[in-house]
Amino acid sequence: MKLKATYPFYLANKPESPNADLEVIDKYTGELATRVAMASPADIDRAIGAAVEATNPMREMPPYARQAVLMHCVERFKERAEELAMSLCIEAGKPIKDSRGEVSRLIDTFRIAAEESVRITGEVLNLEISERARGYRGMVKPVPIGPCSFISPFNFPLNLAAHKVAPAIAAGCPFVLKPASLTPIGAIVIGEVLAETDLPAGAFSILPCHREGADLFTTDERLKLLSFTGSPVVGWKLKEKAGKKPVILELGGNAAVVVDEDANLTDAVDRIIVGAFYQSGQSCIGVQRIIVHEKVYDTFKEKLVAATKKLKMGDPKDESTFIGPMISEKEAERLDGWIQEGVRAGGRLLCGGKRDGAMLEATLLEDVPTHLDLCAEEAFGPVAMLSRFSNFDDALRQVNASQFGLQAGIFTRDWVKVQKAWDELEVGGVVIGDVPSWRVDNMPYGGVKESGLGREGVRYAIRDMTELRLLVMRMPPGE
Repeated sequence: MKLKATYPFYLANKPESPNADLEVIDKYTGELATRVAMASPADIDRAIGAAVEATNPMREMPPYARQAVLMHCVERFKERAEELAMSLCIEAGKPIKDSRGEVSRLIDTFRIAAEESVRITGEVLNLEISERARGYRGMVKPVPIGPCSFISPFNFPLNLAAHKVAPAIAAGCPFVLKPASLTPIGAIVIGEVLAETDLPAGAFSILPCHREGADLFTTDERLKLLSFTGSPVVGWKLKEKAGKKPVILELGGNAAVVVDEDANLTDAVDRIIVGAFYQSGQSCIGVQRIIVHEKVYDTFKEKLVAATKKLKMGDPKDESTFIGPMISEKEAERLDGWIQEGVRAGGRLLCGGKRDGAMLEATLLEDVPTHLDLCAEEAFGPVAMLSRFSNFDDALRQVNASQFGLQAGIFTRDWVKVQKAWDELEVGGVVIGDVPSWRVDNMPYGGVKESGLGREGVRYAIRDMTELRLLVMRMPPGE
């Protein structure tokens, strides 16, 4: 399959092609795959104005009608599943099996949003808490917050856009979306499908654009919420510029997994291989730090290294490929430099470490000094570090010794340790018996510390896209 020669952007529900300035590269071959229209600041301004005009029509759209829009998307995404997967494989370099998995999550996310759209409910309050409040009754309902601004990243071009778009439609909020310039096609296809629906004019715009021309996504006061997924450096700067609007940030991590002495090591290796090297490690919850009990460390290491060496690297369109290219040669060079620095500083390279252009082998190291970028920052590539622990408290301290706190994984069968990890780990989610990279699309997802603010997961995103409105009623005496 080949991509179309050109793609439009979507402004106020309609395709526009004033240019074809954005080149989208096949991340494996390095060849031009397609061209996409780029929005100007004037286009973005028009899109925000259209979203403002759509505020009341979206708010007045009954829940069953919003549900119908979302279910239309579910069915169309199913029909176009292989097209979507191959587009993702080309524009992101994601192995085709992983690409199909992301399409299935796109479908799940819109389906969950369709279900949630008809159960956004309020609350009846008992206000008679003292004599002063006798005869008063209260009710609270959620109402749409208004036009929303969304900025999505390159690593999950379909599903991370879906986690913003689908809840917005369910909540009744118009939106403008800026997809990553490296991977805009998935979002454009979502726009193609939304354009087939009965959404009010101006309800959505999907606008690839240069970062330097995208300030209105953040600063425009007509927008009532900003939701950003991407790097911490960019995310925190956007928060500073966002003004009074609420900001949701899904940022980076350097996720840790703990393998305790009672773990099933074969199972732990099987899962950690996926967590560390799935889509070339380009996930904010990809396993970066592997903390193993000293009693099983050597056995675990031997099994993990052997399994890592078996991973096939190559063309992501090949059904048997596990490791595809990183998003760019520049990023592969950066991570290669970090690996070499780790070795020079005393870390031991266990396997991998070779680079060819944007292709970087699945790489394992041990005993890397914890102050180096490889341990302290987000690697965002196919590399993981092993270290030891002697007691569980030490393992938890190692997990928490990070500026990030997105998710952590614990392989243990000890329920007391499970509770202790849940109580003490400074992360947004603790996953027992699996890797921190595990996620389904209805659960609350997000981090603490440098990993961000707020939570995604459809129902939780809907909460952020609505605000509470109170009704108080006084019953006059004798009536």
